[in-house]
Amino acid sequence: MQEVKSVTLRSGATIGEGHPCFVVAEIGNNHQGDPEIAARMVREAANAGAQAVKFQKRKTEALLTREGRAAPYTGCNSFGPTYGEHRDALELSIEQMAELKTLAESLGLVFFASAWDDPSLDEVLSLDVELLKISSAELVNLPLVAKYAAAQIPIILSTGMSSLEDIEAAVGVIRTYHDDLMLLHCNSTYPCPEECIGLPVMETLRERFLVPVGYSGHERGLGPSVAAAALGACIVERHFTLDKTLKGTDHQVSLEPEQLAQVVTMIRETEKAMQLRGKIVFPEEQSAAKKLRKCIVFSRDLPAGHVLTDADLTTRCPHVGVSPVYWDEVVGTTLRCSVTLEQPVQWELVESGERTEAEAANARSR
Repeated sequence: MQEVKSVTLRSGATIGEGHPCFVVAEIGNNHQGDPEIAARMVREAANAGAQAVKFQKRKTEALLTREGRAAPYTGCNSFGPTYGEHRDALELSIEQMAELKTLAESLGLVFFASAWDDPSLDEVLSLDVELLKISSAELVNLPLVAKYAAAQIPIILSTGMSSLEDIEAAVGVIRTYHDDLMLLHCNSTYPCPEECIGLPVMETLRERFLVPVGYSGHERGLGPSVAAAALGACIVERHFTLDKTLKGTDHQVSLEPEQLAQVVTMIRETEKAMQLRGKIVFPEEQSAAKKLRKCIVFSRDLPAGHVLTDADLTTRCPHVGVSPVYWDEVVGTTLRCSVTLEQPVQWELVESGERTEAEAANARSR
């Protein structure tokens, strides 16, 4: 199998197999259009241990038709009477996003964004970002995908709502410009039922496209995101909020600061737990074995010259005598001296007295 290429960002972060999982706090529009809330979210994401914060940028006139902008939008999650006004209310200016980028980078975070239209992509590129994100919604918008790729900046491509053929087409466009590409497996259902997540699809994407693959989660809980890391996700992205009860459709599938911190901690613990590949008995286990494992002991007082049978033996802790592994080798041997009840069996008590456990093991293997 060909090697999967890692991607190194300008700030030095490397995304790929053998590197720490790149945890992204997807702020999106959960800032409610308020730059002060957005700044607090950036700080909270850094405190939680995330490596990056991601925003979204839209220009309503380039995103929606006139009819779409004028459509009534009066539900409980509305920020305006029409869908266009609703979307406008949730936008930050590019100047505000520039300030957020400065803040994020001062905290050691990678700042990036997904642009949902051509003018927004131009604005995001004006920020001199080191990473771009193509949303699942825009994966099939191949002209916009090409414009992303032409910027020659590493790209994360989210694959919700997409068939393998859709992904193949978008990847093909990007690769005509560069190979600094990462894929995110996701299901764009909000919230996504656990049985519809399909974490093993990550391996399908990895094998087919030979790029770092991660997971963008829209479930309510924490488990699938941690499991994704255990299955080799190079990126885990979760929507982020200060309060799940805030108005808006994304908050219910977002993690609050404490939950994000829990996910980061569990991912780091999982990474450590996945490092060891071979079976090793550690020194600490060997000490425990002396206390917890049993050895063969005599089940009664016995005289010298007695030929040992199963009835003469039993097992007890601690392991200070011959291991029960050698039970069959002990049975049938002759005692060289008298022994007492629960006295541990030692090789020197039977037969020639020169047989060690190692020698017994060799005899057993023959």
